[in-house]
Amino acid sequence: MMTYRRLGSSGLSVSTVGLGCNNLGRTGTASESQEGTDAVVHAAIDAGITLFDVADMYGRAPGVSEIQLGKALGSRRDDVVLATKFGLDMDGANGRDWNARGSRRYIVRAVEASLRRLGTEWIDLYQYHTPDVLTPIEETLAALDDLVTSGKVRYLGHSNFSGWQVAEAEFTARSGGYTPFISAQNPYSLLDRRLEREVVPAAEAYGLGVLPYFPLANGLLTGKYRRDEVPAGSRLTHSRKNLLETADWDQLEAYSRFAAEREVSEVQVAFSWLAAQPSVGSVIAGATSPEQVLQNAAAADWSPSAEDLQELDRLFPA
Repeated sequence: MMTYRRLGSSGLSVSTVGLGCNNLGRTGTASESQEGTDAVVHAAIDAGITLFDVADMYGRAPGVSEIQLGKALGSRRDDVVLATKFGLDMDGANGRDWNARGSRRYIVRAVEASLRRLGTEWIDLYQYHTPDVLTPIEETLAALDDLVTSGKVRYLGHSNFSGWQVAEAEFTARSGGYTPFISAQNPYSLLDRRLEREVVPAAEAYGLGVLPYFPLANGLLTGKYRRDEVPAGSRLTHSRKNLLETADWDQLEAYSRFAAEREVSEVQVAFSWLAAQPSVGSVIAGATSPEQVLQNAAAADWSPSAEDLQELDRLFPA
C-alpha cells in the first residue's frame, strides 16, 4: 500500500514513490503516444502515486511530455501533486534565452508556457532544473517568489544544486524575505552516494526534502544486467555503455544475493533503502508501461532492518 510523507519541513504531502514523466511522449517508448501516456498516468494514480514529476524539455520535442501529461490527468488534476521544471535548453520553444534561464525575463515566459501545455492554472512544485551561474540567485528567487504570491506556483524546488548552492539559496531567501526552496532533486542511489557528501547534510539542515532520480542507477540495480548476460536492446546496450564496462560485478552479484536471501527484488531493495533515508521525500521512478508503474509503486513496501541497512552500507560504502 502506498505511503505518504511531508516533503522536507514543508506542508506538502507526497507519495513515497513518484512518477518520473521523462518517458511520456519519448520516441521509441510504449508511452510515446497519448494512449500510452494515459495508461501509465492512470495506473499511477490508481496505485496511489500522487507526485508526477515532469520538465518543460522532456519528450521527443521540448514540451511534449507536459502536453501529454496534462491531457492524461484531465479531471483528475486536483488529485495529484504536479511538479515541473524550467532552466534547461528548450531549443527556442520558450523564445530566445541567451542562456539566461534563471533570469526574471525567462522564468515568466517559462512558467506561462508550462501552464498552457499542462492545461492547469497552477503548478504544485516548480523546480529550477539546473543553476544558471551567470544570473544572481537573488533575481531568480525574487521572480519565483512573485509566482508563489500570484498563485501560479505553490512550492519551489531545485535540481542538480551542489551543497554550497543549496546554502546560498537558503541564505538569500531568508535575508531577502523570499519564498524558500523546499526540495532538492539530484541523482541518488546505492551506486551513487555522492549526494551524501554535501547536499544531504545541507538539505537536512535547511529542511529540504530530497527527491532522488536515477534510483536504479540506469538499470544496474534492477537485476536484469548480469556479468555475462545483457538483455538485447536494453538501454545500456545503446547509451551509457561505459556503465556496463566499468560495473563492479562482484558487488552487484553480492547485492543480488542480499535481495534473494530476504525474498525481495533488487528494485525493492534499491527503493526501500532510499525511502529509509531521513532526508528523502519521494523516490522518482520512470515507467513506460502500467506494469512498470505497479512494480515501482510496490517497491518501497519492504522495510529494511537496521542490520539490513548496515549490510547495504558495507556492500555500497558511502
